[in-house]
Amino acid sequence: MRNTAKFTTAVLAAGALTLGLTACGSGDDSGSSDTSGPLVVAASPTPHAEILNFVKDKLAKKAGLDLEVKEFSDYITPNTATEDGSVDANYFQNKPYLDDFNSKRGTHIVPVVTVHLEPLGLYSHKVKKADELKSGATVAVPNDAVNEARALKLLAGNGLIELKDGVGNDATPRDIADNPKDLKFKEVEAAQTPRSLDDVDAAVVNGNYAIPAGLKPAEDALVLESPKDNPYGNFLAVKKGHEDDPRVKKLAKLLTSPEVKKFIEDKYAGSVLASF
Repeated sequence: MRNTAKFTTAVLAAGALTLGLTACGSGDDSGSSDTSGPLVVAASPTPHAEILNFVKDKLAKKAGLDLEVKEFSDYITPNTATEDGSVDANYFQNKPYLDDFNSKRGTHIVPVVTVHLEPLGLYSHKVKKADELKSGATVAVPNDAVNEARALKLLAGNGLIELKDGVGNDATPRDIADNPKDLKFKEVEAAQTPRSLDDVDAAVVNGNYAIPAGLKPAEDALVLESPKDNPYGNFLAVKKGHEDDPRVKKLAKLLTSPEVKKFIEDKYAGSVLASF
């Protein structure tokens, strides 16, 4: 009876201690999510979800990873869903975009591992070379801050415009210092840039929107970003504090495996470039 009493007291004390620790830590959800279920990852359809589904179908089971892929066509929901816990991770963005998103929306998303680069390109249904654009031509560019700046840098790097000194990842057409062709700029949602090609003289299109629209960046782009020293690699991301989730670590390893590199090279033929 005495031993039972001691055991009961010990259990109650331990329970009280556990409850106290739980109460003390309840304000911080970092690392507190359940890691026993499937890893749910938000992704843009192309190429992100395609790459993830290759991992899911060919590599995940052997690695002991239960992977669920949710596709989103916009650049906002994957981050807000990761922040509120609706999904565990996302794969669709680059660092300048994420930095801008976190700053403006107060989110706490962090990169885990960089997987690939989708070179941004200038496309046209009306001319075959960039220097054939006529004076006053209209060029569609993405309307989100980072991708618009990236588009303008692409044009500047190929001599179509000149940007003011010191312009960073928030450049807009107001930051153009010299515009010899007097180009006009039409700001549209990034996902709509391929559709705008019939209405404008040229458009700057993100790779993940170019490919499903039937554009081949390596062949069809009038000018294309260089992968050298490029800060716009796309990565797997999570809410801060979840980097050590064992499921995330497994996926990060699989996404940078030789099998995934070969898949990217074979499927996208230079339109998407592995970053590892």
